[in-house]
Amino acid sequence: MTNTDFDFLAGHWTSRQRRLVKALAGSDEWYEFDATLDCQVTLDGDGVFDLLRAPERGIEGMTLRLFSPQEQVWRIWWASRAGGGQLDVPVVGRFTDGTGTFECDDVWEGTPIRVRYVWSRTRTEHPRWEQAFSTDGGQTWEVNWTAEFSRAV
Repeated sequence: MTNTDFDFLAGHWTSRQRRLVKALAGSDEWYEFDATLDCQVTLDGDGVFDLLRAPERGIEGMTLRLFSPQEQVWRIWWASRAGGGQLDVPVVGRFTDGTGTFECDDVWEGTPIRVRYVWSRTRTEHPRWEQAFSTDGGQTWEVNWTAEFSRAV
């Protein structure tokens, strides 16, 4: 049996990215930029690898997603040039009714946080991803990065 959770993401995408200028600072100032994403699904659906590039912002990063059939969860690692040659702590979670929610504990600029990724609209032509941080164990969240995707032509 193959896993199809991330099949929607396979291929080439353009996206409009939106990030808070300063996370966890009570800011509501955002900046926007364009990016491309090239994604490959491997390991009969249990592995997903992508490259995100936003040259105008100097952003280049990669994501590795691995599914554990025994636990029925995904682990998602992010790495970028700014990451010091290391994978970030993986967010862990699953899809329910086409929406994937993935979380982990991490540290942001010295502050312990909970990190959440949400993949939504995965059954549409324009999937959406967002990242949010929580400093109170997940009771409240600050969304600090979103991406709206469209198939590249």
